[in-house]
Amino acid sequence: MRTITIITGASSGLGAEFARQLYKSTMSEPEESRATELWLIARTKEKLAALKEELEAEPSAFTIKTIPMNLAGKEGVNLFKTFLATEKISGEFKINMLINNAGFGTYGEFSHTPLDKELEMIDLNCTALTGLCGAVLPYLTEGSTIINVASLAAFLPLGNFAVYAATKSYVLSFSVALAAELKDKKITVCALCPGSVSTDFANIASNGARKEVLNGKNPAEVVAHCLKKAKKGKRIILWSLKWKCTAFLSRFIGRYAGARYTFKYNKRPSAWN
Repeated sequence: MRTITIITGASSGLGAEFARQLYKSTMSEPEESRATELWLIARTKEKLAALKEELEAEPSAFTIKTIPMNLAGKEGVNLFKTFLATEKISGEFKINMLINNAGFGTYGEFSHTPLDKELEMIDLNCTALTGLCGAVLPYLTEGSTIINVASLAAFLPLGNFAVYAATKSYVLSFSVALAAELKDKKITVCALCPGSVSTDFANIASNGARKEVLNGKNPAEVVAHCLKKAKKGKRIILWSLKWKCTAFLSRFIGRYAGARYTFKYNKRPSAWN
């Protein structure tokens, strides 16, 4: 039976790094437990093709399938479910890992950012992630893993980052609850909660006003740590000591106080208005 690893938002950033590390590591996995296919999902066909070409320059036990697909909202979830059903016609398969990485954020006050963009963010960060988890459940078996990419922003409401922080708070809460429900089936669910990482996140979130993430961490180190902790069944994954301290201290800060402070003093450049 085919064994599938799926990565969404795979064309760049953390998603592409997950693809690189899993593609290289599969050769060292026991043959009976390794995945046979790596499915890379993102909206941009050209970027997926470039990543596939990069990966296949090295030997691996993986067969790579690139899937250009917009996963946002119920429409995206239904597209994904249809794709799974079509694949099943071609032959039975199981999913050993789903990495829900697709998502984005917006910098700036809620009143200054396009409402359609904020709703699109909810459709992708929350609706799509939830729907994909539900869609893969029939294909998961003992030992399967779901990694949902949340954020350090999940631990406190944030001014100038209101909708993004709220979506990631949802991802964190949902992931922990799903982990509890699937524990008896020996299926692992993890929430990766990164702070600043050197990806295209800031450029997209600021609509071009900030080209690079400030003090961004190396995505390769964040991903390596995540995969290591996921194997050990860690439910909430934080890499750097600073991120761990921030998450811990957030317990002692009032939710309104945190939102008000970040609104007044944590301004982020934005070209939305």
